[in-house]
Amino acid sequence: MNDTGKPYEKTFAALPPAPGRGFARTWWGHAWLRALEDSALDAEQVRQGRRVARSGAVGAVSVRPGGLTAVVRDRDGTAHRTDVLVQEFSRAEWDRLLGLAAAEAGYIAALLDREVPPQLAEDAAAAGVELLPGMGDFDPRCDCGEWDHCPHTAALCHQVARLLDQDPFVLLLLRGRGERQLLAGLEARSAANARAQAEAQVQARARDAHDGAGDSGVAAEQAYAAARAGLPPLPLLPDLPRAPGQPPALDAEDEPGGLDVDAVEFLAQAAAAEAFRLLAEAVAPGHADRPAPTPLTEAEDAVRLTREAGDVRIRSRLAAATGRSRADMELAVLAWDFGASPGLAALEDDWTPDRTALARARAAVAAAWADAETGEGAGEGAPVLRRVRARWTQAGAGRQIRLGREGRWWPYRREEGRWIPSGPSAPDPASALEADPAG
Repeated sequence: MNDTGKPYEKTFAALPPAPGRGFARTWWGHAWLRALEDSALDAEQVRQGRRVARSGAVGAVSVRPGGLTAVVRDRDGTAHRTDVLVQEFSRAEWDRLLGLAAAEAGYIAALLDREVPPQLAEDAAAAGVELLPGMGDFDPRCDCGEWDHCPHTAALCHQVARLLDQDPFVLLLLRGRGERQLLAGLEARSAANARAQAEAQVQARARDAHDGAGDSGVAAEQAYAAARAGLPPLPLLPDLPRAPGQPPALDAEDEPGGLDVDAVEFLAQAAAAEAFRLLAEAVAPGHADRPAPTPLTEAEDAVRLTREAGDVRIRSRLAAATGRSRADMELAVLAWDFGASPGLAALEDDWTPDRTALARARAAVAAAWADAETGEGAGEGAPVLRRVRARWTQAGAGRQIRLGREGRWWPYRREEGRWIPSGPSAPDPASALEADPAG
């Protein structure tokens, strides 16, 4: 339950078709699909469901504690309300899981990075908490009339495997707790563990001093931690404002000293919006454990500002200040929309991978279509790609994927003689190439 007393629920937009690719890339995604295969009495239903999911027939997926819901369409367009129920954790099971996760800093860091450490799942299972579903844990419901898994419920489970790859908190929400509630619980447990550890250290040193073995005294940070442990908790932060504040308008009949009043007002509003964004990140759960963002360069900040500017004069001045034409700046803004600084780098940084990075990239390209199926509902096999530096172009298709220095793949399409960014990055080349709506 959330603070309003209503159950958590999160809806994910329908994913595009997935021809010629595996549905799971993470170990927990594969474990989810194994649970589906073990639960279904008819393996053919699972295979049909995989083909339905590949075709893009699964609509938006609603995830809530204990269940999944989506509308799945047959080839003739018939829509079916489809549900898959999963057992929620009890309060005692959540207490054991949170205790295990909070005891290891690495577990919390991995969860914040959208990863599930295998050791956490093993430790939880040893404590009687099965984090991942197993045989018989799925309860399928579909209005098509099947009493066991049907192609519609199997298709929903395959689609959820893709969601789990992106965000393992989907699994934890199914088990009963949303991301904010879970992270708040972990932070409270970690703070309590730190206080208990500090108190134990101070008491141990006091005993040593009493016995004559503690002549070195107590470290200042330990003494402070012990003293702080006896104080009441800090008050809650005030609620985040609903929106950035509005800077005062400049009231001047003339523009003193050549001052561009419109430009100054725009910069003030942009600064307020950026301050609001930074504040929202600062008060979000787990912020202290995340690495500090890399400061933007002047050229990157000019693109960010251009994205927010509605005045054509300001957009033109920002383009000129960075040595870009208006057309080049519009492309830069589009790339920024898809991926901020890394997206802009994919557009403008025509780099050459070193031998190690190139070997990894070639292996990723070779593996991307290694599991392409044949027959009904399958893809057309591996595309023909030609590489120039860090850019792979599909012959005769007007499509291209670019490898960023951060290891992500960026889709591009050819329009009027120029390569245009066509979507956000993907972790593998196949997903990037298939994400292009023009393809």
